[in-house]
Order: sequence, then C-alpha cells, then structure tokens
Amino acid sequence: MELIYPAYEVPLLPRPNVSHPSEPIPPGTEMLPAVDENGNVIGRMTRDYAHGGDCPMHPVVHLHILRRDEKLYLQKRSMKKKLLPGYWDTAVGGHVSFGEGVLEALYREASEELGFTEFNPIPVTTYVFWGNHECELVNVFACVGNNFSPKPDHDEVSEGRWWSAEEIEENLGKSILTPNFEQEYVRIRKALASLL
Repeated sequence: MELIYPAYEVPLLPRPNVSHPSEPIPPGTEMLPAVDENGNVIGRMTRDYAHGGDCPMHPVVHLHILRRDEKLYLQKRSMKKKLLPGYWDTAVGGHVSFGEGVLEALYREASEELGFTEFNPIPVTTYVFWGNHECELVNVFACVGNNFSPKPDHDEVSEGRWWSAEEIEENLGKSILTPNFEQEYVRIRKALASLL
C-alpha cells in the first residue's frame, strides 16, 4: 500500500487545546505520518507521541529475507532498544518517516539496519497491528534469493542469522521471538512458503 499525502498541510498531533497547549518541537525530531486504514495521511506527529499510548495509527515496513533452502533471516534486537531488547525479530522493520513513501522507507531501513540494498521487494500483505502503546499500519514485504549477505549495524541489531521454519515453530511462545514477529509469522508463513 502506498501512502496518500494530501495537497494541503496536515495538522500536527495532538491538536493543542486549553489543557494541552502546543509546545515547540525541537529541530531534528523524527516526525511520522498519522494515517487511516487506507493509507491516507491525516496528520503528522512525533515518534514519542505515536508510541505514547494514545495509539494514533502510523505506517511501518517489514522485510522478510528468504533463501531458496527455506531459511528465513532474523535479526536480534540490540540491548539498547527500549522495547524487547535481545529478542529475535523480522529481518528489517521500521517506521515510515513523514513525507516518505512506503518503498522509500523499506529501502532506507534495510540499508540502515543490514547494509542491504540489492533486493526486489515482493508485497505480501498490509494489516493493522494494535499493541499496548501503539497502532501500526504494517506493510509487509519479502525477498527471495541465495546470495544475500546482510551485514547488521550493531547499534540497532546485535546479530543476525538464518532460521529454519522448524526452528521458528519450536521457539514460538518461548519469549525468544518478539510477539509482533510471532503474530506476523503465523499470519504469513504460507505466503512466504509459496514464494520458494
């Protein structure tokens, strides 16, 4: 799904009111688009607000990297991460920045996290994920090949490795894989298998 940015300037969220007046946003603050379920951009917000509990929907991208021998590349989240440090997760995952397109964000995130730029993304699905503190419009892609060599950026990713489907299945529900990955994997495992 591609995002649809309107021709007019969208409001900053949360909208200021008497009890919550507007505060200046420091230069360099990461801004995210607020979207509806169809990818229409309806506002812009800071990352902190997007994860602050009010649950405005914002778009993210996920990339599943598959080898022809049916192995899936997973990344281990850095211990510096606020959420789920040390858990294994989707090969690439990240926010779409305000003003960015979905594919643009996918390539940027893949480059930042894994130094991974030479791939052809295959759209798998788009769905809404409701977490405890956030709501995401998740855009899921996959790529398939035998010559992929991801190189984890050790600031965001502590390590990465190839997992078999059996190994992933054995570790579901054991607090080794992120809950987001587990839910998504169960949703798309047949679609991923069909790409091989």
